Amino acid sequence: MDATVGNGHDTAFLAELVGPSGEVYGFDIQQQAIEAAHVRLQEAGTLDHVRLIQDGHETIPDYLPVAKSVQGAVFNLGYLPGADKSVITLPDTTLTALKALMKRLTKGGIIVLVVYHGHPGGANERDALRHFTQRLPQSSWHVLEYGFTNQINHPPFIIALEKKRNLS
Repeated sequence: MDATVGNGHDTAFLAELVGPSGEVYGFDIQQQAIEAAHVRLQEAGTLDHVRLIQDGHETIPDYLPVAKSVQGAVFNLGYLPGADKSVITLPDTTLTALKALMKRLTKGGIIVLVVYHGHPGGANERDALRHFTQRLPQSSWHVLEYGFTNQINHPPFIIALEKKRNLS
């Protein structure tokens, strides 16, 4: 699952990773992102096993069949590089998408959140994600935060979640 398609780099990586027998869902609210990803995937020859959806990531449950599980997901949070910087990911929609994916994640599955927070609204999303992920039970989740400690200007960081066991 690519929850924020952007320019399609992660979508292409995931499509290559799952191969022709797998399936990747890619979400973005911006037509420009979907079009860029479509071109990138077509050039790579992996478009056949990717479903690009122009909608917010909070709608993932509307598109993902009920019985379908997810092995991995990527979020690149913030705004689309080279586009309108006022169109950003938001704490409420990101948390809604994250919670939905966590329910569908297989044991050993991983969700990676790349948190770009150096823009207006970015600190709110960063804080909401940290608040949520730091409170996940360690009996069920490994949560890792990885980032630069000597960089200026709000460097991005990663929060990775690994599901340790299936929840009831």
